[in-house]
Amino acid sequence: MAELKEFKLPDVGEGLTEADILRWDVQVGDVVTVNQVLVEVETAKAAVELPSPYAGTIHAIHVAEGVTVPVGQPIVTLKVGDGELADVPRVAGGAGEDLVPAPEMPATEAAQEAATAERQAVLVGYGVAGERARRRKRLQPSLEQPAPSANPAFEVTPGAGAATPQVERVLAKPPVRKLAKTLGVDLSSIVATGPNGSISRDDVQQAAARTELATPAAAAPVTGGETRIPIKGVRKHTAAAMVSSAFTAPHVTEFVTVDVTEMMELRTRVAARPEFRGLKVSPLLFVARAVLWAMKRTPILNSTWDPSDGDSGSIVVKHYVNLGIAAATDRGLIVPNIKGAQDKSLAELAGALVELTETARSGKTPPADMSGGTFTITNIGVFGIDTGTPILNPGEAGILAFGAIRRQPWVVGTGADERIEPRWVTQLGLSFDHRSVDGQQGSEFLADVAAVLRDPGLALL
Repeated sequence: MAELKEFKLPDVGEGLTEADILRWDVQVGDVVTVNQVLVEVETAKAAVELPSPYAGTIHAIHVAEGVTVPVGQPIVTLKVGDGELADVPRVAGGAGEDLVPAPEMPATEAAQEAATAERQAVLVGYGVAGERARRRKRLQPSLEQPAPSANPAFEVTPGAGAATPQVERVLAKPPVRKLAKTLGVDLSSIVATGPNGSISRDDVQQAAARTELATPAAAAPVTGGETRIPIKGVRKHTAAAMVSSAFTAPHVTEFVTVDVTEMMELRTRVAARPEFRGLKVSPLLFVARAVLWAMKRTPILNSTWDPSDGDSGSIVVKHYVNLGIAAATDRGLIVPNIKGAQDKSLAELAGALVELTETARSGKTPPADMSGGTFTITNIGVFGIDTGTPILNPGEAGILAFGAIRRQPWVVGTGADERIEPRWVTQLGLSFDHRSVDGQQGSEFLADVAAVLRDPGLALL
């Protein structure tokens, strides 16, 4: 006898209470296997894919794309097992509609075999590599007229000129969908030029320019002379974390201006070495290395304040460095971290930075990569900014702002040899938690970072 199994939105890590439905990879009537990706959701920290804990047929989808769902709410129901259903009750759906049973569809032999296996959801890590390789391909736009969906909420309106409605699945990465939503661009109306027929950021921006849509359509309605933007997902989490940090940890910020000409020259030589072929050798790489070197001399910067330990709390100094790199994405600011950065060679650190930033920009950073950070670098120089006063990532004792590197006149030499030369110059800003880091320790740490950038040979000591 077949039975209906509800799949509820799980807590995908770190006690998160809600998530936004980004994209459904299945439709009512689809046959799925265990660990096949059903849906992509965006939590307060990242976009993650949720696999199916059962093998069977998609019986009903309760929540439309773009809807925020609390943890524990059913989002999809699957028909599991062989045979007919007895009385199929109508169940209230997550989007406020009744659950709509799927048309009867015989399960494939593979699905029948999988249904007898142990059914277990993979909720942390999100799927097995082998299963993900066999995930259902997303449907390309087709000229054929498919059967109407059992749930009208999931019909996709075709572009202009179509005679009848069609169900079309548009290929676009989550950040591209986010951009389209922000600019009020209908993805189904865009001619895709990206890889494998996907829609790229350029496609969306060009469509927005052509239609002169400069403000959001649904996400940020315009009334009078104002635009209202709902605070959701990553931005909501970031706002709450920054307020908590600013009013919990007493911040102190110090600045230093550094001649990094020798570092820039070393960067050119390092980039030419065979072990760095194919890797991006950026100035941020050397700042990260300088931070790791300075942290050995002043380890208190790699600590956290624990107010729950005893009457007056305690300072917990970490003997590992999970180096956070602040990354600006279409969803907002996120801070993934490089685990065990203190043990990595310069080439390994370069590879980790490339992987971290590419994953963040694609919106695929898993929650595990954004937890457990011990120190953060924010590279504001990429925006042409000289320096700033960064707010601590909650739970960390320090954050370093790395400003733009510019050619500037600089006094070099001493005495009779003193002269002005054009040099590469940058500014660093260090914020630290004054509960655990005193002024001398913060100053020594910042001075050490500057010294290594000024004279990279010091890192050999």
